[in-house]
This record gives sequence, C-alpha cells and structure tokens, in this order.
Amino acid sequence: MPEYKVPLRDMSFVLNEVLGYEQHYQRLLGCEEATPDMVGAIMEEGARFSERVLAPLNQIGDQQGCRWQGGEVTTPEGFRDAYQQFVAGGWPSLAHSVEFGGQGLPESLGIVINEMIGTANWAWSMYPGLCHGAMNTLAAHGSDEQKQTYLSKLVSGEWTGTMCLTEPHCGTDLGMLRTRAEPQADGSYHLNGTKIFISAGEHDLSDNIVHIVLARLPDAPEGTKGISLFIVPKFLPNGAGLGARNGVSCGSLEHKMGIHGNATCVMNFDNAVGYLIGPANKGLNCMFTFMNTARIGTAQQGLAHAEWAFQNSLNYARDRLQMRALSGAKRPDKAADPIIVHPEVRKMLLTQKAFAEGGRALIYYTAQLVDQVKLATDEAEREEADTLLALLTPIAKAFLTETGFESANHGLQVFGGHGYIAEWGMEQNVRDSRISMLYEGTTQIQALDLLGRKVLLTKGETLKRFTKILHKYCQANADNTQMAEFIEPLAQLNKEWGEVSLQIGMKALKNREEVGAASVDYLMYAGYITLGYLWARMAQTAQQQLAAGAGEAAFYEAKLTTARFYFQRILPRTRSLVDTMLSGADNLMDLDADHFRF
Repeated sequence: MPEYKVPLRDMSFVLNEVLGYEQHYQRLLGCEEATPDMVGAIMEEGARFSERVLAPLNQIGDQQGCRWQGGEVTTPEGFRDAYQQFVAGGWPSLAHSVEFGGQGLPESLGIVINEMIGTANWAWSMYPGLCHGAMNTLAAHGSDEQKQTYLSKLVSGEWTGTMCLTEPHCGTDLGMLRTRAEPQADGSYHLNGTKIFISAGEHDLSDNIVHIVLARLPDAPEGTKGISLFIVPKFLPNGAGLGARNGVSCGSLEHKMGIHGNATCVMNFDNAVGYLIGPANKGLNCMFTFMNTARIGTAQQGLAHAEWAFQNSLNYARDRLQMRALSGAKRPDKAADPIIVHPEVRKMLLTQKAFAEGGRALIYYTAQLVDQVKLATDEAEREEADTLLALLTPIAKAFLTETGFESANHGLQVFGGHGYIAEWGMEQNVRDSRISMLYEGTTQIQALDLLGRKVLLTKGETLKRFTKILHKYCQANADNTQMAEFIEPLAQLNKEWGEVSLQIGMKALKNREEVGAASVDYLMYAGYITLGYLWARMAQTAQQQLAAGAGEAAFYEAKLTTARFYFQRILPRTRSLVDTMLSGADNLMDLDADHFRF
C-alpha cells in the first residue's frame, strides 16, 4: 500500500545547511521568534499531522470523490474531521498577521508545512490552500472594514476562500469574461454570471466560503482594463455571525481525471451580493496577488508528486524481484534480484530524486524571496527580491509541474503492470499530477510570461539580476578543484543563457511569433539551469560537511552522487533545447491551418 514519510532530514538540509534559514529569519522584521527549536518543533508536528491524519485519506478521497446534491457538496469520508483537527491545531493562522489572529511567523515556514500537507494528500490540501491567496489579496487590497469582517475568520480557518476567474467561454484570456456587477444604492453590488473550474467552490468543511470574484461594472472598458474584483460570501455576515444565504450556488461538480477528493465546481451567481475590493477596473492587478501565491503553491504540487512517486517507487524497487543483474546475481539467496539493481530502474529513481530534492531547494529559495519582499528591513533588498521572484515564479510553476508529472510517470513505470492497478496508488499520482500543468496558467502561458514579459520586455535586465548571482557563485568557486565538475558546466550554461536570450530577442524584432515558438523550450532550459545552480550549492555543502567529519556520511555522499547524476544525465537536456528554440518559428507557422489534415 502507498505510504508517505515526511523527509524532515532533507528539508532541514536545504533550509539550514544550504540556504541558511536560521540567519535568514533573524534578519527579518518581527521574526525573532522563529528560532531553530521552534521551527523544528512546528515541522515535527506538521509531519505527524500529515503522515497520520492526511496521508491515510488520500486514496479514500480518490475512490469516494465529492458528492453533489441540490447544490450542496459532501466531501469524502474523514475530510471534514481532518479539517477540524487542522483548525484546532492552529495551522491556518501560522504565517498570518497577529492583528487578525495569526501567529505572525514567516510565510516561508507556512510554505514548508504546505509541502508536507500537499504531498500527503493534495486534494485535501487545496481546501485550506486556496484560503492563503484569498487572505493575501484581502490583506493587500481590502478596506479596513473588509479586513475586520473577513480576515480574522479566514485566518482562524472558520471560513475558507476561493478564487473565481474562469468562465465557460474564457480561460486564461480574462479580457473576455462576462460576469456582471451592478452597483446598488447601499454601496454593494449584485453579481450575475457563471464561473467554472472553481476548486473548493462548495464543500462541508467550513461554516462559510468567501469567493474572490472577477466581474465587470456596467460602464467598464473592454478587455482586461475593465475588470473589477469583488468579495462574494456564501453567507452574508452580520454583527451576530452569519446572516442570509447569498445568491451564489454550486450548479454541478466537474467530472475530472484526478484530484477527486477536491470539489471542482460550476458556480452560479444570481444577484449575488458582492463588495468591491480595491479600485474599480483594477481587479486584475489586485488578483495577481492571489494568482502569484497560487502559482508558487502549484509549483509545490509538482514537488509533491515527485516526492511521493520517489518514496513509493524506491520502496517497491528494493522489494520487487525480477531477473538477475547483468553483472551477476546480487541476491543469490533469492529467486531473482530486486529491480533496483538494474540501470534503467536506477535512472528513473535518480531522476525522481533529483527533481524532488532539487525542486525542494527551488521552492525554499523562492520562499526566502517571499519573506524578503514582505519583511526585509532594507528597501533595496525588498526590491531585489521582488524582481527575482517575478522571474523565478513562472519557472518554478511550470518547470516543477512538468518534472513532477515526469516523475509520477516514472513511478508508475517502476511498478510495471502493478503501477496501472489502483491499489498501489501510482496511477492516482499520475492522474492527480496532470492538472498542475494546466491551472494557474498552463506551461505555455508561464513560458510566454517568462520569455516575453520578464526577459524580453525588460531588455534582459530582470534576467541579469539572476544570472549575475550565478556568475558570482561560479566565479567564487572557479579555483575549487573539488567543485570543477559542477562549476564549469554551470558557468558555461549561465553565459549561454544570456546569449540565447539575445538571439531570440533579435529574431523577435523581425517576427514576434519567434517568442511564442521558443517560449516553452526556453522555460525548460531556464529550469534545468536554475536547478543546476541549486544542485551545485547542495553538492558544495555536502562536500564541506564530509570534509568537516560532521557525520551522516551516507546522507552527504548520496547528495554528491545525485548532483553528479543531475549534471551528467539531466542537465545535458539543455543541448537539444538550444537547438529547438533557435530553430525558428517557420517550422511551426508555415503549414496553413487548413492543411493540417486533408
């Protein structure tokens, strides 16, 4: 049966030994209480909750799914009780403002806990996970009255939140949305329209659900410049608690490929009372607070499926007996050798390990930047972190979800025919992971954002902020002979990254289709290099600990071996990506749309 064990040792390695989180927290405004002892205790308790409460519900959620009847949704067995334990444990309030009942701890610590929860049970994790973005949006753009009314309830977990963007006729192109918001005499609005694909739009876990909704005012300009943002609660708050049921309802549940334990809803707004958040016609700007939070959360989903696949594949590969090793029997006392002796099985396991542990480093690296944007005392540091985060968010979201899906598929393959059978959980992991490359902006949309907006629109200045960090790192270790196997290829790729970006930019001046034609290959290229930088840092830390005789030699040797595997087997994928992204747009655009099939 599938299992999940929180990799606390690896988490601690990345947080404390590689990224220096202890010093990081002490430099942040108001985070002095985030001491190693406190952080360690919180992580251990989060691991217990994830392993003992949530992980056993993962397959139950997939098998039972959510049930819709008369507009009401019932979640799978055990989900509601788990949520009550989650709230009783104070987990929703961990990384939110003390002013509204939060514990005031850094957001990065919340991200670490979210990794545990999401890997244990991704479908369940989406119910509280979406609240985080709703809270950030209200905190950044809501009025004082809105914060007082909604934030404390969301922070405590008594209420949950959603984001309502997509409509039946428009997905990413939000400029086409039709949901209308009519102003009322009392300052509220009546919203009418339909939203689809709304995760956690209706359920039985919390007393109220606060929807953050995009809609148009009657006099709004066309396109994205005419979108406003509204709060639309399921039940209207009053001074005593909850008042009347609002005109928002779940019309049906989507029939999905995976994440069956989470309710993905069609939401109907019929004269639903709503309240404007932020300025009129500036809703998309406000919503990006929510969307950027969600994109980092989705990047974590890629990590979650890679880690889960790796753990279960490894356990199976150690036990499953099939054939003999080509170099001779390794377990002569058995009828055959365990499949972990075979090179191709090891390749799949090491690929999963490299993506899971490298992805963890990338998530925690971006989490540091999130902390700095919010809590750094120096304005220049906040600005620098914000610029880096803007560049790395599309890379993390798209690259980690693509590699998470690859890892999930490797997991199924390691199990062979058993992987195709539901009881092992591997096919569920594949199905659950597939959505991650679609929502919060598909891989293709993230790639256009990275190459078009973040790199070319800034004339490479945003990219240079990051490549400069890599350059300085490589330069500082240029004479370190022990690190040459990592530093030399990384330095070469870092230099090439800027050159390739310039070549694409020059082509785009003549033909703008060149941006779209190169974008996904460019993003994956950027992702491999970014993970290469982080694997180099992990390798260096492992070397230093081994040289110092710190103990746990097997752990650090495994890090070095995995880093070598990444640099020798995974990083060379960049070679073909350079060829394809520079091959131009003509091989994609020359064929007339009517001639694809005769």
